[in-house]
Amino acid sequence: MTTQTTIMTPERIESLITTYGGGLLQDTLPFWIPRCIDETYGGFVFACDRDGSLLDTDKGMWQQGRFTWLLATLYNQVEPREEWLALAKHGIDFLRRYGFDSDGRMFFHVTREGRPIRKRRYIFTETFGAAALAAYAQASGDAQALQEATELFDLIVRYLTTPGLIPPKFTDVRPGKALAISMIMIVTSQILREAVPDPTLYNEWIDRSIAEIERDFMKPEFRAVLETVGPNGEFYDHFDGRMMNPGHAIEAAWFIMQEAKHRGNDPSLIDLGATILDWMWEWGWDKEYGGIIYFRDVMGKPVQEYWHDMKFWWPQNEAIIATLMAYQLTGDEKYARWHQMIHDWTYNLMPDPEYGEWFGYFHRDGRLSSTLKGNLWKGPFHMPRMQLVCWQILEEMKAAR
Repeated sequence: MTTQTTIMTPERIESLITTYGGGLLQDTLPFWIPRCIDETYGGFVFACDRDGSLLDTDKGMWQQGRFTWLLATLYNQVEPREEWLALAKHGIDFLRRYGFDSDGRMFFHVTREGRPIRKRRYIFTETFGAAALAAYAQASGDAQALQEATELFDLIVRYLTTPGLIPPKFTDVRPGKALAISMIMIVTSQILREAVPDPTLYNEWIDRSIAEIERDFMKPEFRAVLETVGPNGEFYDHFDGRMMNPGHAIEAAWFIMQEAKHRGNDPSLIDLGATILDWMWEWGWDKEYGGIIYFRDVMGKPVQEYWHDMKFWWPQNEAIIATLMAYQLTGDEKYARWHQMIHDWTYNLMPDPEYGEWFGYFHRDGRLSSTLKGNLWKGPFHMPRMQLVCWQILEEMKAAR
């Protein structure tokens, strides 16, 4: 009789702690700080090439919120460094000064000086603004920031629950809803909950959002999580209705597993998150080249989006977190193997050994598509969040041994 040897040995845990924690503090943050800090106009500039040279000075407001959230969270959860708190305030000041339109909604895209260029119909910029304000309030004790965070969350809820407030994207011929709303409401509520005295509202939205994912977006007949469904979870046999974004669903999986941890390792939520991970790993993992593919069709048909088979940085980040968290919560060696697979594939390809940080865009076979380190979509968020969360998980695993 042979005894199965665990992949996640104490030595590997120590090595991964160095990779994630050391990488965050000694590689990722030094790439962005101080070069991303706009001392002239406030906020941060992220659109840069491989070596950090600036390519564009426009500012994405959700990137401002995301990085501010990261800085405040590092202050709250890693170490109360005054530099991080001061930079978080630098971000909050820019958000307050230039982030909001007269109706309370946020702009999506502004000039370097803060003049508005674009305002989107979606509420995602507002969710990152609320997260940044809440984390900053927790770090600084700024009561005004906490009030702004809760009021912004209330505005988000009002827009999501009042028909017609968000302009429809399509006619009423084929109404639909997106997975992204439910998943972003889970994590935003989790962040707000940590900063407020009464978590009731945020727990309710977490419950509501998880239930919606399970009821409407998970399709057992396909063993898949769809990206878009009808208002009551209807399946549409069209390009949009058949489309899956494995990285997105895997991100939702670890949000749900994170909630399971918060609730004392709730077995039903662990099982739900692990099921989503199981299904979407099968759809997402590229068995020929490795890595998580961007889009798949649930019926195996061609996908409409031309970047469907590319390997972006962020789905790999989410898969690294989800597989490690699933292993922590279940002890199933399958997840340790999957974590090793996605970790090794990603770390062999995406980090830039010369200038630091990561490349973000690759062709399916691993060829580099672009040297961009930052733009309106890529900045210091998914990757440093992955490093932080995995570092924390591994420290918990180490302490539990």
